Amino acid sequence: MKAFVEKYGGTGDFPLRVAYENFIKEPFRTYTRDEVQKYNGLDIKDNIDTIGSAVQARILKLTQGTPFTIISVVIGNIQYPETVAQSVANKLAATQVLEQTTIEIQTAKAKAQIREAEADGIAKAMDTINAKLTPLYVQYEAIQAQEKMVNAPNHSTIYIPVGANGVPIVSVAKQ
Repeated sequence: MKAFVEKYGGTGDFPLRVAYENFIKEPFRTYTRDEVQKYNGLDIKDNIDTIGSAVQARILKLTQGTPFTIISVVIGNIQYPETVAQSVANKLAATQVLEQTTIEIQTAKAKAQIREAEADGIAKAMDTINAKLTPLYVQYEAIQAQEKMVNAPNHSTIYIPVGANGVPIVSVAKQ
C-alpha cells in the first residue's frame, strides 16, 4: 500500500478515489478534450464512438503496468459551454436555411425548365399548324361545317356569304 500511495498519491479515507482523481481523472479529461477538438462542432455527436475508442486507447496506454484496470471508456454526453452551444445552434440553423434555399432554387430551376419545355412544345405545334393551315384549307373546313349545319335537323345558324362563291374570306397576315 505504501508504494501505491507514494506513486499514485492515494491518501486519506478513500485512497483509491484520491489516486483515481490524481492519476486518471485529469488525463482522461485532457484526452477527451484533445479528441473532441479534432472535429467540427456539428460532427462531434456523430463521432462519439470514435472519440471514445481513441480516449480508451490512450487511457489503456497510460494505465499499462499500473494497478488500475480499465474495463471500458464511455463518452455519454458532451456538454458544450453555453457560448459554444449557441454558436453550434446558430450554425446549424444557418445550415438548414441554406439547404432550404438551395432546394427552393433547384425547384424554381426545374419549374422554369418545365415552362420552357411547354413553350417549346406550343411553338412547335404552332409552326406545324401554320405550315399546314393554308387559306384554302380553312375555306374547305368552313364549307364542310356549313354543310353539316344545313343537314342538321334542328339548327338556327344563318351563314351570310361574304367571299367569292359564298365562302368565308380568309386572309393570312404577313409576318
